[in-house]
Amino acid sequence: MDDLKRIREEALAKIGEAADLKELNDLRVSFLGKKGPIQKAMKAMKDMAPEDRKTFGQFSNKAKSDIASAVENMKKKLEEAEMNAQIASERIDITLPARKLPNGSLHPITRVKEDMEELFLGMGYTVAEGPEVETDHFNFELMNLPKGHPARDMQDTFYIDENTLMRTHTSPVQAHVLLAAQGKGPIKVICPGKTYRRDDDDATHSHQFCQCEGLVVDKNVTMADLKGTLDVFAKRTFGEKREIRLRPSYFPFTEPSVEVDISCANCGGKGCAMCKGTGWIEILGAGMVNPHVLEMCGFDPKVYQGFAFGIGLERVAMLKYGIDNIRDFYNDDLRFLNQFARKG
Repeated sequence: MDDLKRIREEALAKIGEAADLKELNDLRVSFLGKKGPIQKAMKAMKDMAPEDRKTFGQFSNKAKSDIASAVENMKKKLEEAEMNAQIASERIDITLPARKLPNGSLHPITRVKEDMEELFLGMGYTVAEGPEVETDHFNFELMNLPKGHPARDMQDTFYIDENTLMRTHTSPVQAHVLLAAQGKGPIKVICPGKTYRRDDDDATHSHQFCQCEGLVVDKNVTMADLKGTLDVFAKRTFGEKREIRLRPSYFPFTEPSVEVDISCANCGGKGCAMCKGTGWIEILGAGMVNPHVLEMCGFDPKVYQGFAFGIGLERVAMLKYGIDNIRDFYNDDLRFLNQFARKG
């Protein structure tokens, strides 16, 4: 009994003075382990009288419990002290000057899109958006392309099912706008967005690209209004010295239809490799809205006329910034993108 009392007091004293968790664990093993002094003292129980054995057993259990509790309490104190020391050593000095993070930059297609929206908003247009997953009815039929029409072959389409597809142009948005107007003008909208076609990707083509289509419907709208609008667009986008020319073409949803060229900025219209010696570069398609399209969308073609145009945003960005490979837009190369960061 005297040995156990001495061992208990010695253990509690050393545990209270433990400097760290390792020393504390060594003390726990030393006093409570199988080879520790308490176990050694308890071996004497076999030589004790029965009445003494009971008392000794109770005291030895109490001694082990007291030592284990002391170890646990000291462990919590040491862990808390260790945590506080770690927090103090890792504290951030908020008075230090922060490192300047590099600014990101808008994607060149985003810049072209925003510049185009700003231009046409200033001309009284509104911006309209529509679903990228469209129905055959809006994507083709309301654009004067009924089922079986040979002009559908001009657009290789991603079909989801027989009547659902990924839109091949942003013209369906114009159909939504016309139907929502319920046959009453005026309408002045641009429709920027992504479009999808089954195309082989190369330096100038992509299966997913962006368009911005414009639509004006009102009374007494003429081809002169279309030409004046596109002339302003060309000069604001590519420079005041740019000229445009209109060439006859064919689109099912416009009649008459035209291809629009701009004078080459590289040679000033004299002819070079960029414009293939012609002095002109094709930029977009346009025309007067086909009367049948107006009629299908609820407008009286004898009262209302309109014009429409479709611009490829990648095409504009490539001409404006001198980019010769459309794949550069989608490669996520920061060296390429950082060239278009606005200063200041």
